[in-house]
Amino acid sequence: MFTGLIETLGEVAEVKPTPAGFRLRLTTALSPELKPGDSVAVNGVCLTVVSADAGGVHLDVSPETIRVSALGSLKRGISVNVERAMRADARIGGHFVQGHVDATGSIEELRKDGDCWWVTVKFPASLAAQIVRKGAIAVDGISLTVAGVDDRRFDVQVIPFTWDHTNLRLAKVNDLVNLECDMIGKYVLRALELAKSK
Repeated sequence: MFTGLIETLGEVAEVKPTPAGFRLRLTTALSPELKPGDSVAVNGVCLTVVSADAGGVHLDVSPETIRVSALGSLKRGISVNVERAMRADARIGGHFVQGHVDATGSIEELRKDGDCWWVTVKFPASLAAQIVRKGAIAVDGISLTVAGVDDRRFDVQVIPFTWDHTNLRLAKVNDLVNLECDMIGKYVLRALELAKSK
């Protein structure tokens, strides 16, 4: 479980193919604090630490993760958002983020508004019922509030601190992003679907 409050940025140092996907090596300031078995969100995707040393943190990416997320497009030198799993005794400043990506979206527009930025993201139709105005959404693991939404796009406004401390400041139009809808909304939607089927 994560909060969507990005702790630091990491840099992709290596993407090494394996029989079952690929092994990702990141350089990050968090490497000395990580150990095998720890959960780490990389651009909002929950991955398990295989090993960590001065050279970075090593994580395996499975075929299913490649299929449902944007991690398959990672290349050496790319900056990624990194967050360690939430501690049970910590404050939750963002929202509950599982690190289980629902789908990928694409950045459709970036526009400045004073010190803030508006980001418009196009999402697949399958997520339409789960994205609501003033609801929470994780974009590449960043906890954000939906400011506006229609059937295929939503807008978020990003404050200067978030812009400066995440990889959003490096984003370009058409970039793929990982999307995770609010967990509570998913359970409500599923309960309604089951109630209708009875």
